[in-house]
Amino acid sequence: MSGAALGLEIVFVFFLALFLLHRYGDFKKQHRLVIVGTLLAWYLCFLIVFILPLDVSTTIYNRCKHAAANSSPPENSNITGLYAAATPVPSQYPCFMPWSYIPDGIMPIFWRVVYWTSQFLTWILLPFMQSYARSGGFSITGKIKTALIENAIYYGTYLLIFGAFLIYVAVNPHLHLEWNQLQTIGIAAANTWGLFLLVLLLGYGLVEIPRSYWNGAKRGYLLMKTYFKAAKLMTEKADAEETLEDVMEEVRKVNESIKYNHPLRKCVDTILKKCPTEYQEKMGRNMDDYEDFDEKHNTYPSEKSLVKLHKQVIYSVQRHRRTQVQWRILLEQAFYLEDVAKNETSATRQFVHTFQSPEPENKFIQYFYNPTVEWYWECLLRPWFYRILAMVLSVFSVIVVWSECTFFSTTPVLSLFAVFIQLAEKTYNYIYIEIACFLSIFFLSICVYSTVFRIRVFNYYYLASHHQTDAYSLLFSGMLFCRLTPPLCLNFLGLTHMDSSISHQNTQPTAYTSIMGSMKVLSFIADGFYIYYPMLVVILCIATYFSLGTRCLNLLGFQQFMGDNDMTSDLVDEGKELIRREKRKRQRQEEGENRRREWKERYGHSREDSTRNRNVHVDSKESSLSDLSTTRSASKYTRANNRTERDRIELLQDVEPLDFNAETFTDDPLESKSERYQPGGRYLSMSQTGIFDDV
Repeated sequence: MSGAALGLEIVFVFFLALFLLHRYGDFKKQHRLVIVGTLLAWYLCFLIVFILPLDVSTTIYNRCKHAAANSSPPENSNITGLYAAATPVPSQYPCFMPWSYIPDGIMPIFWRVVYWTSQFLTWILLPFMQSYARSGGFSITGKIKTALIENAIYYGTYLLIFGAFLIYVAVNPHLHLEWNQLQTIGIAAANTWGLFLLVLLLGYGLVEIPRSYWNGAKRGYLLMKTYFKAAKLMTEKADAEETLEDVMEEVRKVNESIKYNHPLRKCVDTILKKCPTEYQEKMGRNMDDYEDFDEKHNTYPSEKSLVKLHKQVIYSVQRHRRTQVQWRILLEQAFYLEDVAKNETSATRQFVHTFQSPEPENKFIQYFYNPTVEWYWECLLRPWFYRILAMVLSVFSVIVVWSECTFFSTTPVLSLFAVFIQLAEKTYNYIYIEIACFLSIFFLSICVYSTVFRIRVFNYYYLASHHQTDAYSLLFSGMLFCRLTPPLCLNFLGLTHMDSSISHQNTQPTAYTSIMGSMKVLSFIADGFYIYYPMLVVILCIATYFSLGTRCLNLLGFQQFMGDNDMTSDLVDEGKELIRREKRKRQRQEEGENRRREWKERYGHSREDSTRNRNVHVDSKESSLSDLSTTRSASKYTRANNRTERDRIELLQDVEPLDFNAETFTDDPLESKSERYQPGGRYLSMSQTGIFDDV
């Protein structure tokens, strides 16, 4: 099994990152370099989280072999855990190889490749790709130039921070600059910035994740919050539509002013390709007149203004598409929560949906997840499951907060993570060690990464599911993951006392800490910032529990969901009315479709027979008309065309012609009338368009 666990986890993590990226990104429309860069960043960060427990178990086994080879306990009497249990007899060391043992020499190379690749992505490549993807340039050279200019200040800030650390080491007479120490300074600068963000995000996630599951058991709370989101999303949707209309108006003016033979016409065609299909059909390509562009002294937009317009088009189209998809998803969620509220008082104990799902359900899932099982899960079991899960996550959060405040204490050991690992280390239960390490670091990662997925920086950074995340936000998330994961893993190793710089023990370090280097070259960071700054997580958890950040944003004018606020109540009432209107609209559409379906099923066969007989009758009339015309041409100067023949010709000429402008060819006037008009005085054209499109 040597190396097999490592290979399996490498493959599993790749498909996990690919699945998440497919949920948020769009593989068909977004650039391949953006997809590859984001996938690589997410993959490397997830890989560190999943592989680190294997590194811990392998390190414990190597310590056991080292202690058994020495055949005598170490001289340091303060060493706890493995060395405290050592005896002079080597046979008393139960050193058996774990199932996930990784041979020597593999992990250092693995961590070195993973770490430096992720750092290259987050500090150099991804910021450049971010500016490149958001640029409105029409050529590769123009986009590269824009990206370099935008990142000049960005890279200069990093060089300034690194230069400050370098000056500190150069001025200190007790330190001598070497390559390893210089490498350590760079790692310390990156980890310091990452730890600063880590504590902020961790303090929010430790409270918000258990509370979200606890509130998820409250149906009334979820429904009110959904109404609140509907009101806010409708405002954003209307703003996105208005912005798109304004941008498309500018595109229309540019399209009309720049003719087919203008040098900038290719740029205009590129902009038109990024516009929605309905706008492309309206504008088309301006080739109505073939006059030379220089015959009239008109003012034409410059290439710089077209680059700016191109950037606005990309942003407005993406935002409009995202709000449309999110509005449909929010409607489905609101309808489902209303169905749950109605079915809670059902006597039949079978879940009844107001609207059927537009997508066909899997027969296997439909067989086991029938209406009865769905009622028991949604109305009885799910609230209790969420409450139990919230309490378990709350216990984990309390353990993390306690350990963050006490992990620097080695005598006695107060960190609960270190206590659990040391108890398993004495019995060499490697499976328990790996499970405990994985659950601990996985919970920390969920608290941090979920905050990254939830936060929203206006409309510039926003991770939206259902393939609605733009390239800028995807690359920005990859940058955050690469910056947060290394300090997160170092913080976890410090909580478990596997980092020798924290535990102050002369033990073999893990392969990960050996690559990261010792922070002793920068004592004020190793003994100061890394020890005391994580304690601020207590203050952040308290602030999150009392929703201080939400209240501050609400005071600044950013509406947030707060149950005891008048603005929240008004938005909830507004969202409830919006959902009610959309529900009535969908009900009328389904009623109209059902009536048309019943009409076709009832009168479809008779109408087809009548249509077939009528077609035969018309064909016979046409053949007789052709014979009649032949007869008339043969007897042009005779008296063959009597009154009967004239009446017959006039009768055939009065046949009603077919309407080739109609949407469907039908012979039943009732059917065409029913298609145009729906019950309740609503036209089909009105039902196909959104009722709030002009808001």
